[in-house]
Amino acid sequence: MAHHHAPYKESVTVSGPAGALDALLELPERDVFPRVAVICHPHPLHHGSMLNKVVHTVSRAMLELGWPALRFNFRGVGASEGRFADGVGETADAEAACAWMRGRYPGSALVLAGFSFGAMVACRAALSVQPARLVTIAPPVERTKRLLDGRLPGVPWLIVQGDADGVVPAHEVAGWAEELGVAASLVMLSGVDHFFHGKLTLLRQTLVGRLREDCVPGAPQ
Repeated sequence: MAHHHAPYKESVTVSGPAGALDALLELPERDVFPRVAVICHPHPLHHGSMLNKVVHTVSRAMLELGWPALRFNFRGVGASEGRFADGVGETADAEAACAWMRGRYPGSALVLAGFSFGAMVACRAALSVQPARLVTIAPPVERTKRLLDGRLPGVPWLIVQGDADGVVPAHEVAGWAEELGVAASLVMLSGVDHFFHGKLTLLRQTLVGRLREDCVPGAPQ
């Protein structure tokens, strides 16, 4: 019987603009990484951290694809220095995390992902970071629009949303995706709430399927 090996984990410190950021790097069992991922967590003032189960699931999906994944705590969360800065400072934290990952893997394309508040931050960071791929899960539309201030990241963009989300209205996300047009690809998951209760496996499978598909054209699913 084949044994499934746990990914290699390394606690790392990213130098952020408000001080040191606590981070966790996870590596799949391979030597060549076509892509690497940075993942942003949900709202710091609502118990959001890099240990959030949706963030953990996104990391699992990246590892399944063979891509190293960096999760980090925004300023003021866990061991990260600094204090909450309403999405603006957190954007700078995300930019620092992306720069760290690019420095470690200079030959790899960057995927920037985020959940809820982290999705909003990832959108804003993508303006400057220009990742090869942006993944936003349950993005809070109105707050994200305000933070983007009319700008849009001109990168391939996947939005994943549950249609039973009681925090981020699915119709707002669907409407926004329609406004964005070909810039963004929306996957609406049926019967899924904001926290993906009982649906984390579906989320992981959705991410693996969609990201593998757009990364390697014609690859078997």
